[in-house]
Amino acid sequence: MPRERPSVSVIIPNHNYEKTLRACLESVYAQTLRPLDVVVVDDASTDGSRDIARTFPCVLVARPENGGVSAARNLGVAASSGQVLFFLDSDIALAPDAIENAVDLLMDDPETGCVHGVLDPEPLFDDGPVEVYHCLHAHFWRRRSAGVVGTAFFALAAIERSVFEATGPFDENLRDSEDVEYSDRLSATHRIRLSERVTGRHDDVDRLLPMLAEQYRRSQLLIPVAAVERRRGGGLRANRTGGVLAAGLVPLTLPLALLTPWLLAVPLACAVAFALADVGLSRFVARREGRLFLLRFTALHFAVHLALVLGAVAGGVRWLVDPRFGPSVRGRRARSDDPAPAAAP
Repeated sequence: MPRERPSVSVIIPNHNYEKTLRACLESVYAQTLRPLDVVVVDDASTDGSRDIARTFPCVLVARPENGGVSAARNLGVAASSGQVLFFLDSDIALAPDAIENAVDLLMDDPETGCVHGVLDPEPLFDDGPVEVYHCLHAHFWRRRSAGVVGTAFFALAAIERSVFEATGPFDENLRDSEDVEYSDRLSATHRIRLSERVTGRHDDVDRLLPMLAEQYRRSQLLIPVAAVERRRGGGLRANRTGGVLAAGLVPLTLPLALLTPWLLAVPLACAVAFALADVGLSRFVARREGRLFLLRFTALHFAVHLALVLGAVAGGVRWLVDPRFGPSVRGRRARSDDPAPAAAP
């Protein structure tokens, strides 16, 4: 006798993703386990996203001002009624059995509070080599990390409503790295599972400068979020630590060549160390796309690592001088230290 599954609410935050929103919603309504309700929270889009959402039998929550993904997800939870919350970004189209598999994994292990998925290596819409690079990398490191992990990524994730309510809402002070901060609270009481049975196809950034700008922006919160984490070293890592260090050392050691030409060997050695830092990733890319594309992939990967290092340094400095930058837990501490306002005369 088949077991009765809990009801599911799909929550989709959206901001200016008219290109992918229709494919996203079509994939939701084609699921083998149909959701009880689907909530699209449009975060002040200026494109045709809302018109697209209105062509589906979903609940549309239209925000007049942009508040960020954390606030949008929290609004979606409030507007939904399912026993399981399935968070889905609007630039992802689900595999037909993604929701069913996620719910089954939650039911199989009562200690598991959240299940999140692996993105396909192919982009939802193939817009060139930059996007192919991004999708290959995102797929590989998630697939490699599958199992019980310390971090959930809520672009493609299911969590029981009772667990979400006990953990608390997303930190609306964070527009990036909100997953990491939330996972720090969640993992204190429940397991987090990353599963290859829950999959979706992502339409990622497809141009070099926007990709580097996105990486730089997101990396600024790495140090502030890590500083307030209760669990040290338990999170997922998209990149090898050795590769990050090697990439950062290349520009730092390059001026040595001004002293004497043979010291150029130092940054070259760092560049070689970077290229060899993740042999498994390189083999995966070469096997799928060929050795010629691997050269392009490695160059893009190096540029992304430089943006990551620069962003982390800039964010760390900003965090030191601005106590309100980063997770709101630190902001609350800073505000509690502020002197009380003087009484009105």
